Amino acid sequence: MADNVKPFGTRRDGREVQAITLDNGTLRATVLTHGAVLQSLRLKDVAHNLTLGFPDLASYDGKFPHFGSVIAPVANRIGGAQAVIDGETCHFSQDIKGVTLHSGPTSSQHDVWTLGDHGPDFVTLTLDLADGRGGFPGNRHLSVTYRLKGDTLHLDIMATSDRETLMNIAHHGYWNLDGTETWADHSLRLDADNVLAVDPEVILPTGDLVPLDDHPFDFREARRIAPGDIPELDHNFCLAPARRGLTPVLALTGSGGVTMEISTTEPGVQIFGAGTIDTGDTPSLHGHSYGRHCGIAIEPQAWPDAPNHAGFPSITLSPGATYHQVTTFRFTRG
Repeated sequence: MADNVKPFGTRRDGREVQAITLDNGTLRATVLTHGAVLQSLRLKDVAHNLTLGFPDLASYDGKFPHFGSVIAPVANRIGGAQAVIDGETCHFSQDIKGVTLHSGPTSSQHDVWTLGDHGPDFVTLTLDLADGRGGFPGNRHLSVTYRLKGDTLHLDIMATSDRETLMNIAHHGYWNLDGTETWADHSLRLDADNVLAVDPEVILPTGDLVPLDDHPFDFREARRIAPGDIPELDHNFCLAPARRGLTPVLALTGSGGVTMEISTTEPGVQIFGAGTIDTGDTPSLHGHSYGRHCGIAIEPQAWPDAPNHAGFPSITLSPGATYHQVTTFRFTRG
């Protein structure tokens, strides 16, 4: 076993999990084979972890699987827990009020990924999803590479399938650049002209795009945000009508001067303000429990419930084609 690969514990199903630590002198990250989780991310000369995480496997293998995980095959919501794929109606698990959330209990965030090529500053993890797993067709092969380059974390995600299927993968990290109990006094800039309208329960998109002119979610110019000053965030911001080349889309800055700049190939980004999070007395990497608004989940991805809205960017993956997402996270200090 390489020096930067260590045992991280045993899951409830008896499978062993490893932790891989990456370090290039500027950034230091730890990645778990469970859920392809980015457990921690540290920037040189900053005393706290920039992403939210837990010191033990039980937290990820229990109540809090979304923290830092890679979610596949389909992140976010699918309305009615069903979709037509290649002419056939496929049914998925119903997680919340008849909606499939994050592909249900067989999502990749609940699995142990295989450790592939790795070195001091990068790691590749792979996962095979069998035809029919979770109701989704196709024998699918996924790979995720985390790589440190200078002050930037590169995330490269690829997928293939031998049958027509759906693919919309997202990294579900929670960020708090101050290491504090909430994201109050962060500032946010987000290059989106529209946000998807959602139903009254803030679960499913209605299909309408809402222009952000004079809207409380207009972040096209960087501005300070705090819980209570804006409506609760759990919305998809529309970046582009289709996947495109790597494009700068977002900057989040903590009150202490740490900035995270995100570029992505994805046409949307889901922003969740963690208004419903409460980890109770579960130990965290920050020494305090994670409560409401503990961090901001920033999830580059395609638009949610795409199969049920003809005008949304397609998330269909055909045999012979390759799904390829690139997202980068650049960290600097002011």
